[in-house]
Amino acid sequence: MDQLRPYFAAATAWMGNRLKIGFGFFRRWLGVAGAAFWAWLKTLSADTWRLVGISAVIFLLLYYPLGMALTHKIDDNPELPGGLRNAAAPSSLSVAVVAALIDREVNTNSWVMNDPFFKPSSLLDNMPSFQQGMFSSFSRYAIELRDQVGRSRGSSASDPDLATAAGLLPYPGDVWIFNFSLSLLPTASAESQYLRAREALLNYNQRLAAGDAVFERRSDNLMATLDRIALDLGASSAAIEQHVRDHADDWIDTKGDDLFYNIKGQAYGYFMILTALKEDFEGVIADRDLAKVWDYMLASLLAILELDPLIVSNGSPDDLYPANHLLAEGFYLMRARTQLREITNILLK
Repeated sequence: MDQLRPYFAAATAWMGNRLKIGFGFFRRWLGVAGAAFWAWLKTLSADTWRLVGISAVIFLLLYYPLGMALTHKIDDNPELPGGLRNAAAPSSLSVAVVAALIDREVNTNSWVMNDPFFKPSSLLDNMPSFQQGMFSSFSRYAIELRDQVGRSRGSSASDPDLATAAGLLPYPGDVWIFNFSLSLLPTASAESQYLRAREALLNYNQRLAAGDAVFERRSDNLMATLDRIALDLGASSAAIEQHVRDHADDWIDTKGDDLFYNIKGQAYGYFMILTALKEDFEGVIADRDLAKVWDYMLASLLAILELDPLIVSNGSPDDLYPANHLLAEGFYLMRARTQLREITNILLK
């Protein structure tokens, strides 16, 4: 190794000289180009500068509002994506639904929570809150798939694709390709992680269709999954109660709409998952005569999706005006949670 050190030193010196020459040339070119550009700027008249300034102001006034309006979308369509039922068979419809919705929000509607400041969508708050709430339901369901439904028994190994999806979906939604609070180097964006989770879910469904994966359609698995969803909805209702208690008397509540749309996104995600689970566990639901109460539960979640106020208000609960849309949302949320508990009680017997 000592014999090679002179060669390493010579190679390092040669590389250093080449870099110095390159940087020197770039610095000289930049100086010449900058001087020429500055000389051109000084030739511009006052009228030209005035026109440039007015144009810049008009551009900024239009760029952000129009960009926000064109990007903003609360996509709460309750219909399953077309053809998904046939495409998913004989694998899991609920897994196919989650994969399709990840693709829709990331690739079609555009994930906006991590958009940098120079994009108009960076100023949106309701759409990213809705998307984040939706993906929180996907994350919870992926964990249940990994720990319950996608395993033969508790002692069996976790499915590798489901483990990948369950690990990636909780990834923070506000991470862009750079996260300067941690490093100056590029990092994995939220979109890239969610799309990797989608690929893992699709791969799991393909293996399931081929008989190389497990989707246990037992009543105890369904009951455990519904219990976790009910707990999640209960936590959201507690968040509403806390926010109303702390901010109902505020003249301006800038966070109430964020919470409203976050919970609406969560309710939408669970509505779509539970709609698909009704078909995934069709045999269990028929055996326990759960179809009617299941539809009532879906109707309660659908009522949340139909809430679409022009402005989300958080008035005092005992005031005539303004309305309190958070409490209206919380009512249907607790109604759905109660109906989920009714279903799990039936499954327990």
